[in-house]
Amino acid sequence: MSTDATTFDADLVATPPISQSDAARNKLVIALLLVSTFVVFLNETIMSVAIPHLMNDLGVTASAAQWLTTAFLLTMAVVIPITGFLLQRMNTRPIFILAMSIFSLGTLLCALSPGLELLVFGRVIQAVGTAIMMPLLMTTVMTLVPAEARGKTMGNISIVMSVAPAIGPTIGGFILANLEWRWMFILVLPIAVGALVLGFRKIQNVTTPRYAPLDYLSVVLSALAFGGLIYGLSSFGESFAHPDTPSAIPLWAPIALGVVAMAAFVWRQLGLQNDNKALLDLRVFQSRNYTVSVSLMLIAMMALFGTVILLPIYTQNVVGLDTLQTGLLLLPGGLIMGLMGPFVGRWFDRVGPTVLAVPGTILVSAVLWALTTVGQDTSVWALMTGHIVLSIGLALIFTPVFTSSMGSVRMELYSHASAVLGSVQQLAGAAGIALFIALMTIRTAALTAEGIDPVEALAGGIRLAFLVGAIISLFAIVAAFFIRKPEGGGMSHGH
Repeated sequence: MSTDATTFDADLVATPPISQSDAARNKLVIALLLVSTFVVFLNETIMSVAIPHLMNDLGVTASAAQWLTTAFLLTMAVVIPITGFLLQRMNTRPIFILAMSIFSLGTLLCALSPGLELLVFGRVIQAVGTAIMMPLLMTTVMTLVPAEARGKTMGNISIVMSVAPAIGPTIGGFILANLEWRWMFILVLPIAVGALVLGFRKIQNVTTPRYAPLDYLSVVLSALAFGGLIYGLSSFGESFAHPDTPSAIPLWAPIALGVVAMAAFVWRQLGLQNDNKALLDLRVFQSRNYTVSVSLMLIAMMALFGTVILLPIYTQNVVGLDTLQTGLLLLPGGLIMGLMGPFVGRWFDRVGPTVLAVPGTILVSAVLWALTTVGQDTSVWALMTGHIVLSIGLALIFTPVFTSSMGSVRMELYSHASAVLGSVQQLAGAAGIALFIALMTIRTAALTAEGIDPVEALAGGIRLAFLVGAIISLFAIVAAFFIRKPEGGGMSHGH
């Protein structure tokens, strides 16, 4: 099978688009997927600043409102592992229409929701569509784009992956400052429906489906594993954020269930993958480059999500900015990250990943170390500068990581590689938020008990969280030195 796979990959890399019409078709397909994925990822974080408003408008507690985020993350965690199977069985056009139809339906339900229950249900429906879109985009790009041009395209993908979540809170802040919360969905709905209609008319099938069996036990185990871990980590962070709200089940229980189910899931996949029956084919980790890249992605996503959750708490509760001002403070960094994406992609095509990822990880680490010194008198301009530098560092990391990881596996494993990458992102995001919030809360409570002013105690808690994040970031610097540009764009067997 290895020989056949290598020949297949070599044909893919060596053969350019047959005609100008094929090239135009591929370009349109990728553009439609990019725009659609940007919309669904923007939606993922637009709710982050809305929780206090929803608590007041709907008359619900913080723990109940938090389900809007937790349910979304849980659904993503359960659905993403299944996308590897879906992408093999279904062609490009029907799976795009399915994903955007589901997302648009969920957005409509949220916009019309009279209360929390339907709103949470709508968010779950949205998450199903969101979970399908990213692996679809990654797999399609790896199939269509020649190896020597992938960096540029992956640079555009990094805009979707990093900028959409980064500017989501800013847009949410703008909307909530002027309109009611339903407008967060009302404004997204026509864009989503427009992308669906355009895709229905223009998108063409560019992949070849093949038979892939579905192992139902693997589906159940993956749901328990990824769902249990993300729910447990989210609940862990939430329990520290709201210590007065009792938990219905012990905090350790879902994490323990997730760990046991994950072990069983991995064991099951190892037994099935040699017959090509695995839900998630773990042979992607036979590539050292893929493994290093995914490890670096995990650390970077922990830093990104942890910082995104802590900075608004710091700016609003310590510095005294409002929601809109906080959004404006974070906006320049998000925009710069987006503007850099295509340039970083072109640089990757010329110089490879190491030259970009090493300075990127150093910049991220430097900012996290600088954030360990923040206090009540820290300048807003210093915070904005720090966030901009952090965004530049992350921009230098994401494109090399995406391109190197996906290009390091055999072509028939692309759908599995993108599903694993997506699952790791969700786990890393939940772990980063839980870790940073827990550290902040524990330290804040200890300082308050010592009689320190509550605002200064909170600043001390935030400093500790950033300190641990800064220590973790040092491992990213080490990992960055070991990323290599894939040879032949997917021909590597990784042994």
